[in-house]
Amino acid sequence: MGRAFEYRRAAKEKRWGKMSRLFPRLAKAITMAAKEGGEDPDTNSALRTAIANAKAQNMPKDNIDRAIKRASGNDAATYVEVNYEGKGPHGVLVFVECATDNTTRTVANVKSYFNKTGGQIVPTGSLEFMFDRKAVFEIAKPEDFDAEEWELELIDAGLEDIEDHDESVYIYGDYTDFGTLSTALEERGVEVKNASLKRYPTTDVELDEEQTAEIEKLLDKLDDDDDVQAVFTNMA
Repeated sequence: MGRAFEYRRAAKEKRWGKMSRLFPRLAKAITMAAKEGGEDPDTNSALRTAIANAKAQNMPKDNIDRAIKRASGNDAATYVEVNYEGKGPHGVLVFVECATDNTTRTVANVKSYFNKTGGQIVPTGSLEFMFDRKAVFEIAKPEDFDAEEWELELIDAGLEDIEDHDESVYIYGDYTDFGTLSTALEERGVEVKNASLKRYPTTDVELDEEQTAEIEKLLDKLDDDDDVQAVFTNMA
């Protein structure tokens, strides 16, 4: 499915540098899920997913508990999810997903990052058709894993593709099937290491080392912004 382009996890974590950059994003996702669907993970599938993702990144239990309790606090911020689309240097397409309590601040910051690195924001919806949105699950690879068997059992839940990578298995489906796939995996009792919605480009762009370094300046600025939850590009 041409996934080599995506902000690979290793590269992303290298840019985020350390858990001090990652944990606030995970905590915000937990708080948002708890505020929207309640603080009981047994009855809130979005919260279960957010907690599982945090645990997969070794986020301490105390941090997770505080993020959940923050949802019901008197001073709890109200976050809204907003997306920004832009073009970076050398025609690289950049899709930015944010969660913010101040959209005026966020849009001003995102615009400045693009402007300062030779890019520009484009009207919302301009890049939507240039990316396919997918539900992506990383699960611990079962000892008796059989790809064909799993495909047959999960196809009715929306499975589109399955990939075997060493100790993990990656399961892909349309973003609209996130819930049904999540439920199907829970019913199988498998360990979900990470679950998310990702955007994959319909066409990749090849860059040389110098060009990559230029676009990295923009991506670094975006990654350093606490309002930014995820960034996707069409870099090969």
